[in-house]
Amino acid sequence: MTNFEFRGRSRTVAIALLALGASLISPVATAAPEDVLVHDLAQSAAEQQAVRDYWTPERIARLEVGDPGPGGPPENGPDGASVPPGTALDRTVGRLFFVGRGEDSSCTATLVRSANRSTLVTGGHCVHTADLLGRDPQWHEKVLWAPGFRDNTMPNGAFVARSLVVHRTWREDDQQSNFDQAFVVLGPDAKGRKAEDGVIAQSLAIGLPGGLPATEFGYPRAARKPGHQGRPEFTGMRLAKCWGTPRRDLGDAEHPSSPDMWGLGCDMGGGSSGGPRIALLNDHLGLGAVVGVNTQGGYLDGKGNRCESPRPGQQPAPGCTRFLTGPQFTPAITGKLYASASHR
Repeated sequence: MTNFEFRGRSRTVAIALLALGASLISPVATAAPEDVLVHDLAQSAAEQQAVRDYWTPERIARLEVGDPGPGGPPENGPDGASVPPGTALDRTVGRLFFVGRGEDSSCTATLVRSANRSTLVTGGHCVHTADLLGRDPQWHEKVLWAPGFRDNTMPNGAFVARSLVVHRTWREDDQQSNFDQAFVVLGPDAKGRKAEDGVIAQSLAIGLPGGLPATEFGYPRAARKPGHQGRPEFTGMRLAKCWGTPRRDLGDAEHPSSPDMWGLGCDMGGGSSGGPRIALLNDHLGLGAVVGVNTQGGYLDGKGNRCESPRPGQQPAPGCTRFLTGPQFTPAITGKLYASASHR
C-alpha cells in the first residue's frame, strides 16, 4: 500500500476526531512552561551509539519477566492477544528500554506526529521514578526505542532518546496518577534517519471521551492467565493487545482515583506500561488516535471500583476483573507536555 493511501485513511481519522471534539495539536515553538520539566540525555552521535551498544540481545534476554506459571493452551481474546505484523503498528509502537535507578528495564512507547518528526508518548514512570517511599526522584538513563521489536530483534532499527519531558507534578508527587505520562524526543537512528522518515505516525488526540471503544497495546513481561503465560507476547518479545470499551477507574476509599483514569479488561502485566490506548483504530492499517497510555494494573468491579487483587493461584472476587488503566489525555497536562516536546 502506498504512502498516499495511508495518508488518505489518516485524514479520515482526523475528520472523525474533530467531529468528536478532540484537539489535534499543532504546537508552535515556545519555551517550556514552568510546570514542564525537560531532561537532556545522549546528544552527540557517539553518546547515542554507546546506548545502542549497551542494549545487546544478551542483555535484553536477561530482563526480568514475571512468574511463567503453569501455562496452558494459547488463548487469544479481548483481555490479551497477539498482534499480527504487517501494519503501521510495526513502525509506530515499540519497546522502550531504559536503566532506571540502576536497573535495566523496559516499557512501551508510541511514535506520534510532531513538528520534529521524532516524538514518542509513554508513561511518566517509564522515564522518571522515585524510590518506594516516593523520595529521591531520578531520571532514567540509556533510553532506547525499538519500533516493532520482535523475538529479541530490532527489525526497524533503534532510536536513542535525547530528551525526556514530564510534568513537574509527576516529579513532586508520583501518587497523582493522571500525571503519569511523558514524551520522549529521539535522535536519529544509526543511518541518520528520523523516526518519522517513511512512516505514518499515530495521531495524538487530546480531549476525547474516555468511554470510546479502544485497543491497548504493549510489550508485557508478565501475565496471569495460563493461556497467556510464557508466550512471546507476554514475555516482552512480541507486541500484545487488549480491546473493548474502557471503564473509568474510580479507585477506593483508601486510594481515591485521580481524574481521567480509564482502561480495559486486560491481562498484560509489567512492560506494557506506557503503551498506547488507541481509539478509532483501523485494524487493517494499524492507524488510529492515541487517547491515553497504560500505567497501572488492578482489579475493578462492574462500576469501576477497585477490588482486592487475588494472590497467585487464587480467583478474583465475584464480579471483579483485571484491568489495565491509565490517564486519558487532557489539554491541561498532555497538551503542555506535547507542545514542549514537539519542537525540541
